[in-house]
Amino acid sequence: MSASHDTYEHLISLLDDSRVDYRLVDHEPEGTTDAVCALRGHPASEAAKCIVLRVKVDRRTTRHVLAVVPGDRRVDLGAVRTLFDARYVGFSDAETAERLARAVPGTVLPFSFDPELEVVADPDVVAQPKLYFNAARLDRSLVISGADYARLALPRVEPIASPAA
Repeated sequence: MSASHDTYEHLISLLDDSRVDYRLVDHEPEGTTDAVCALRGHPASEAAKCIVLRVKVDRRTTRHVLAVVPGDRRVDLGAVRTLFDARYVGFSDAETAERLARAVPGTVLPFSFDPELEVVADPDVVAQPKLYFNAARLDRSLVISGADYARLALPRVEPIASPAA
């Protein structure tokens, strides 16, 4: 059984146990935000784009952050650096991201099931009436309200998104 399958099952159990309204959307396998939004039929602003970052606070301390921003925006690395008073912030390598997110790139959830991965979500993510994201699978997505997402994922909510390039 793959780690992604376990992550998917963990997510569904969490949602069911919490009695949260959600909807599953099956679609062609896709991991890029714009393409999957087109398949699901909604604007990218309603998608949760999830990126694992490496935050070097000082020489000896590295933290890992799951940044969650609207699908039509990008992560503002400078804002994240300021937030953590860090020396450096960059994208995590694929192997570390996959291990901490327990999902392959393109399927990373806006939830963390690893104590080493702290979730920081932009306020525009938790404000969404409908929030779409891949459900740890390339062929299935999930829709949940931003408020329910915030209540379950307990992200640190901070302005970390900037306009797409």
